[in-house]
Amino acid sequence: MKQKWKSFDFTLAIIPLLLPAFGIVMIYSASMVVAVVTYDVPSNYFMMKQLQWYILGLLGFFFCSFFSYHRYQDIMKFIIFSMIILLLLVLLVGEEVNNAQSWIKVGPFRFQPAEFVKLGLILYLASIYSKKQSYIFDFTKAVLPPLILTGLLLALIVLQPDLGTAAIIFLIACSVIFSSGIKFRHLSFLVMTGMLLIILVATQMITDERLERFTGAYQPFEDPEDSGYHLIQSYLAIGTGGWTGQGLGQGVQKLGYLTEPHTDFIMAVIAEELGFIGVFIVIGFLAIIVLRGLYISNRCKDSFGSLLAIGISSMVGIQVFINLGAISGILPITGVPLPFISYGGSSLFILMLSMGILNNIARKVKVNELRRFEKERPDDEIVDDIAGMRNRKSWSN
Repeated sequence: MKQKWKSFDFTLAIIPLLLPAFGIVMIYSASMVVAVVTYDVPSNYFMMKQLQWYILGLLGFFFCSFFSYHRYQDIMKFIIFSMIILLLLVLLVGEEVNNAQSWIKVGPFRFQPAEFVKLGLILYLASIYSKKQSYIFDFTKAVLPPLILTGLLLALIVLQPDLGTAAIIFLIACSVIFSSGIKFRHLSFLVMTGMLLIILVATQMITDERLERFTGAYQPFEDPEDSGYHLIQSYLAIGTGGWTGQGLGQGVQKLGYLTEPHTDFIMAVIAEELGFIGVFIVIGFLAIIVLRGLYISNRCKDSFGSLLAIGISSMVGIQVFINLGAISGILPITGVPLPFISYGGSSLFILMLSMGILNNIARKVKVNELRRFEKERPDDEIVDDIAGMRNRKSWSN
């Protein structure tokens, strides 16, 4: 057990455990008024819900950290079956929240199956493409078959309808497929086809509310009391924060001005209360997770582990980019939470499972590198080390 802890990647343990703890504090600060006034629940309601998921996530994190990631390939059929069943169930018996039937309630818990699909699809694509490396340039045999399941899962999510999550999963899939080593023209064809399908689906499902998200993102001051209202309030929160912020709990925009300040716009609350310094630290920690994951992927000699690390890193990075893009007006508001920070139990739980898997890959990389180092060491160095150990033992006696 001691050897297992020595191989632990503490960068990928400390930061992913600290960020949600910080997020719980900010969720309480952002939601305490909204909870009482809007939802008629205790002021600590959202904080306590997130804390419950955090505890479950901790258990999942440590389990996945020591559960060999290669074992997921043995249960891949179960993972595929579970993803399809969950998405079908949410269409049949799911709860509707914010005009999307995306949730399933089990006892006191409510979870979003699409969040589980993010990780499940990464596992599936990493597994299937790692097995096809010998003929990865063959589009028909290697590239195309896994896309059938990917397309089915995306279609089930679009039917909810949840276009934001579908777009994220599409981008994550592209990152894994691109990293698998397929030809660039094959990737270009897939991206163009995927974008065309998204545009066609979006035009068929476009509503006045969704259209307002685009106009509100790029022309907020033309309709400041309706389509541009949310973004303008976000600008005010970010602008008044300055370098050091107004102080934890002292923000004003969360008091009924920012809609859902504890979810989509929690970074705006952080900017107002903790200033640019707080925002910089949070973004820096998130960037470390993404870059560390990509570094592990590069060091991993196993194609399955390498693709898995890329998929998990991409999942975090894409969601961070979309969330920050929405609160700053670069992208339309799509309801994508900020990873590890925003309120959302399903998202937090899956992210912590993912960090556990990534840590498991990092552990295997470290162990394999130490083994290779020992094999490459000259015999005389090993003899000197043994002699030194014996001398220290004799001195201690």
